[in-house]
Amino acid sequence: MVLGDVSVGKNCWIGPNVILDGSGNLKIGDFVSISAGVQIYSHDSIGWALSGGKDEYEYAPTIIGSNVYIGPNVIIQKGVTIGNKVIIGANSFVNRNISDNSKAYGTPIKIVSQNFNEY
Repeated sequence: MVLGDVSVGKNCWIGPNVILDGSGNLKIGDFVSISAGVQIYSHDSIGWALSGGKDEYEYAPTIIGSNVYIGPNVIIQKGVTIGNKVIIGANSFVNRNISDNSKAYGTPIKIVSQNFNEY
């Protein structure tokens, strides 16, 4: 499912049952592998729901760099930037920025390795 303003770079793979929410702008770099069941958001409706519709939805651009692998069933929160050459492990909740050349996984996400050069 693709919503709003989504930009996808060259040579990307997007698996089945993926949500790409570009309502607040979503940019995906080149050579990105997005596994099945991934959800990437650029908005949330928390304030709207809690205020009984008085508050507006909140929007923030979400950016995925190039040469990134996102494992199955990962959820990426609005406003997050994931750098270049990053691995995000399966079933992770990405609620903060991830720097270049990192491996990260968990709920919430934790960086487990930085500056790797395995590839």
